[in-house]
Amino acid sequence: MAYKSLAECVSDLEKHGHLLRIKEEVDPFLEMAAIHLRVYENKGPAILFENIKGSSFPALSNLFGTLERSKFIFKETLPKVQQLVSLRNDPMKALKNPFKYAGSAMSALSALPMKTPSAKSKFLKTSISKLPQIVNWPMDGGPFVTMPQVYTEDVEKPGVMNSNLGMYRIQLGGNDYIQDKEIGLHYQIHRGIGVHQSKANALGLPLKVSIFIGGPPSHPLAAVMPLPEGLSELTFAGALGDRRFRYFYDDEGFCVSADADFIITGTVYPNENKPEGPFGDHLGYYSLTHPFPLMKVHNVYHKKDAIWSFTVVGRPPQEDTSFGALIHEITGSAIPQEIHGLKEVHAVDAAGVHPLLFAIGSERYTPYLKDRKPQEILTIANHILGKNQLSLAKYVFIAAREDNEALSTHHIAEFLTHILERIDLTKDIHFYTNTTIDTLDYSGDGLNSGSKVVVAAAGNKKRLLSNVIPEELLLSKGFNNPHVAIPGILVLGCDQYQSPEKTAAEIALLNIALIDQDLSGFPLIIMADDAEFTANNIDNLVWVAFTRSNPAADIYGINDFTVNKHWGCKGSLIIDARKKPHHAPELIKDSTVERKIDRFEELKRSSNA
Repeated sequence: MAYKSLAECVSDLEKHGHLLRIKEEVDPFLEMAAIHLRVYENKGPAILFENIKGSSFPALSNLFGTLERSKFIFKETLPKVQQLVSLRNDPMKALKNPFKYAGSAMSALSALPMKTPSAKSKFLKTSISKLPQIVNWPMDGGPFVTMPQVYTEDVEKPGVMNSNLGMYRIQLGGNDYIQDKEIGLHYQIHRGIGVHQSKANALGLPLKVSIFIGGPPSHPLAAVMPLPEGLSELTFAGALGDRRFRYFYDDEGFCVSADADFIITGTVYPNENKPEGPFGDHLGYYSLTHPFPLMKVHNVYHKKDAIWSFTVVGRPPQEDTSFGALIHEITGSAIPQEIHGLKEVHAVDAAGVHPLLFAIGSERYTPYLKDRKPQEILTIANHILGKNQLSLAKYVFIAAREDNEALSTHHIAEFLTHILERIDLTKDIHFYTNTTIDTLDYSGDGLNSGSKVVVAAAGNKKRLLSNVIPEELLLSKGFNNPHVAIPGILVLGCDQYQSPEKTAAEIALLNIALIDQDLSGFPLIIMADDAEFTANNIDNLVWVAFTRSNPAADIYGINDFTVNKHWGCKGSLIIDARKKPHHAPELIKDSTVERKIDRFEELKRSSNA
């Protein structure tokens, strides 16, 4: 069914056994998040908190907690929207088979936003402090909106069809914010809202911002969709929800979503910032306190029976993992259509999404060679690193489809095995130094600053990978407790990181120890604080290895060399994935809160369901 509101969706979920109601009073400081995490970890239902301490509004979380539930929510519209995205990437399909795609054209037409001035009468006013003040992690700087739809318009071309709808976290209080008058926005300058703010700044104008919370489930999903250029988020929300995006402008000229449960309006003035954060983020660490745009609050609107919507992010997998899976269901073919020669690309969720990217491309430049080498896939890798959010990738591993047509980027261990069997460590490591990385990634040498590396492998297998530690393995001082993570990857326990100089000395001694030993079956060595934890499973391996390392600073090699400014090694590649002093702290649950939520009988029933 097409949901007109979040309340309709909640009712439908409950009717079909997809909803858990928490009636007892819950503290928004850590308790709600702890309940959410426990239910999510047990693949439980969506959660409706009916009685929140300090607020009269109920709140919903874990709405998209499983791919199955997400598909249930969009069961009637998902195939149509998949067709619509497919047509956007290849319009010739409609010309070749007009009857097959006629429904998609109608979906696109019915998705056009609809202005509804009469909806103004549905809304009441409140204040920021009366909203649910949800704090998810112990070190968070204050309460945050974690499922917002942030709306802005182009000051040079105003109107809904030139708008941007994005999901950027909002800090409601704490730090230096004046309660009820100021809130903080966190976003990266290359996002749509950043483009709008840059234009407003250049003209010396304030940027009008509207923050929508709740509404039909298609609205928050549209806010996170990596849509093809020219496809409006509002249009997409209408098509996915089978209901035109309804809006009006309030008396101060702010756009208001007529179907949203809450709307916060305000202005961002040029060069006005305040400290925002810390915030427990999706890499599994805190993003720290930094200056980000300050929004001066004008109004806070809500419907009479409004439901607050939120989520909890942390070390993957989390609810945003299911978000990502649903997005892939819808747009899986979109990016390959935009990058010539690319078969598939996958941001690895277990590694925090942006730190690690797997890709498969065509290698057709020299088909007459008996053994292919990376050529075309290097061009593809460069294209990937210049594409929207893919540009945030820190490690890119790319393979040639001709070497294994059945290879998938979604099978982490198998993909890494394919790469490690074929990589030429003297030629196939390509660095990008002194560049940008994800703002949330603190492995680099400053905010949004670090390096990237492309690992490209093509051709026949070059080695047989080992899954047995050599009996006579001799390690230098400071290295211990070797473990095999997967065939070809050896994890070494190490002394605590001290400094770059100390690491250089450690690597030099390890080089001396290993240079004459046969480690040909282990082309990759990971240095870790806890080798057993890191090697325990593939998710731990990629999370530790790729979130705790900055390629240019933390990649070494046995018997390494530099020729014509190209770095390589004749022995194993080494990644120093130890925690460094400049890294952000990892997210750790509060044990007292964990014990407190044991009182909820609903959680026990949900876990046993």
